[in-house]
Amino acid sequence: MKRVWFVPVAAMAVVLFLTGMAKGQVVSPPPNPQLPPPAPLAGVKYNYPWEAYGGLAYSHFDAGPKLLQGANLGGFDARIVREFGRKWGVGANVRGYYGTTGVSPNCGSCSGSGPNAGPITGPFVSEHMFLVGPEYRLAANEHLAMMLHGFWGGAYGDFQSALGGVNPASLGLFSNQFTVAGAMGGSIDLNRSPKLVFRIAPDATLTDFGHNGFAEQFAISVGVVYRLGKQFKSSR
Repeated sequence: MKRVWFVPVAAMAVVLFLTGMAKGQVVSPPPNPQLPPPAPLAGVKYNYPWEAYGGLAYSHFDAGPKLLQGANLGGFDARIVREFGRKWGVGANVRGYYGTTGVSPNCGSCSGSGPNAGPITGPFVSEHMFLVGPEYRLAANEHLAMMLHGFWGGAYGDFQSALGGVNPASLGLFSNQFTVAGAMGGSIDLNRSPKLVFRIAPDATLTDFGHNGFAEQFAISVGVVYRLGKQFKSSR
């Protein structure tokens, strides 16, 4: 009888001991599944007060009123834009284009001054533009934005620095001068991060160096935009 009584008592004691141990143990929650890293463009918002742009530029340019061969010029395009919201901004734009141009065919015998001067067939020309104007963001999301702009100001053309004293008109070229100029176009911005952007910007540039009215030229630039300043409130 003593053994019969001892067995259930001992079993009960073991159960109580094990129950106490179980209550004392802290069960760790299962580890959370690893969350994917945030998308690199998730933080893109068009609410920075300043955008600075710099890029390489190309322009097809007519350096004379009746030249058959235009000049393919390379250079730079630099802009700074003050944003007044996610749609509108005002920008200042400086451009420089440099290269060589053809001359009138009947001027093959025209030559410059100096002991080694010969026929002038591809003189160096350049154009610098200084513009300001509004910019409008037509559409935008975290990946890209499309913008329109209309910049106006002035342009200076250098057509004589490589002529060695020859009259530029005899070669079919304009004389050095400053004129009213404009750039009408837009840009496609491809966001690489919330602040860094890759931009493609085509334009129709307008100048009047002696065309008896504005002449339209094609220009394009490719470069990088950097957004800076303290962000203002914006839904995007």
